[in-house]
Amino acid sequence: METESMPAAPLLSKSNSVFCCYLFWSSLLILKMLCMSLLTARQRIKTKTFANPEDLRVGRCTDVRFNDPNVERVRRAHRNDLENVLPFLLMTLAYVACGPHPLTAKLLIRIGASARLLHTIFYAVLPLPQPTRAICFFITFSIMCFEAVYVLICSIKYI
Repeated sequence: METESMPAAPLLSKSNSVFCCYLFWSSLLILKMLCMSLLTARQRIKTKTFANPEDLRVGRCTDVRFNDPNVERVRRAHRNDLENVLPFLLMTLAYVACGPHPLTAKLLIRIGASARLLHTIFYAVLPLPQPTRAICFFITFSIMCFEAVYVLICSIKYI
């Protein structure tokens, strides 16, 4: 934890290796989430499952469908990312801003982001039976809880 004096280098700058690690892994996670939209579109076209009447021309279909299991699996994985990656990115940014130990912070960022990448692979690309996804989820969830407690402890003296 930083003291009341100004740190040698600003915490949220490219001179901070922890922040650079955060930038790399957050960019990777955001790119993965963007790819989920493309994967959903690919599944819709492949299975001719379109949810809007105006999209039916794309697949040369005649009826709107909502029940393809492949499309729904990818959509659930994408929704899961929205529910978990965004809080991870926000919580980790707050954690980095508190000046944690560099080695610990980099490990937590790498492990948390890697667990989210694996979660998507095991959910939407190569489905594996539980508890595979649950383990990936709880790894990142536990890291976010640790970071939240760290940020609370660092900031409680300012409230």
